[in-house]
Amino acid sequence: MPFVNVKLVDGVFTPEEKHAMAKALTDVMVKFEGSEAFREVVWVLIEELHTDGWHIGGRPFEGPKSLMTILSKSKDVVEMIDGTPTTRKEWAAAAPVLG
Repeated sequence: MPFVNVKLVDGVFTPEEKHAMAKALTDVMVKFEGSEAFREVVWVLIEELHTDGWHIGGRPFEGPKSLMTILSKSKDVVEMIDGTPTTRKEWAAAAPVLG
């Protein structure tokens, strides 16, 4: 029996959206199994976690504000990188840890 576990920030999706998500995930599993009979044994668990437990970039999650902060920092890092690093060593040299 396949078990699909989805973890979300609490309150982001409505119950109807979560039901639609579970149905869509079940459809994907049935597609890959190749048999409609498989549908009855697909389990989907959607867990909502309180925002106090979420952190992005080492900072507490603050909803859209956090996402905008992360995107801004990502843009800054991309603009700071010189060249096109492809290995871990090259990335470390191109984007060193900032103090």
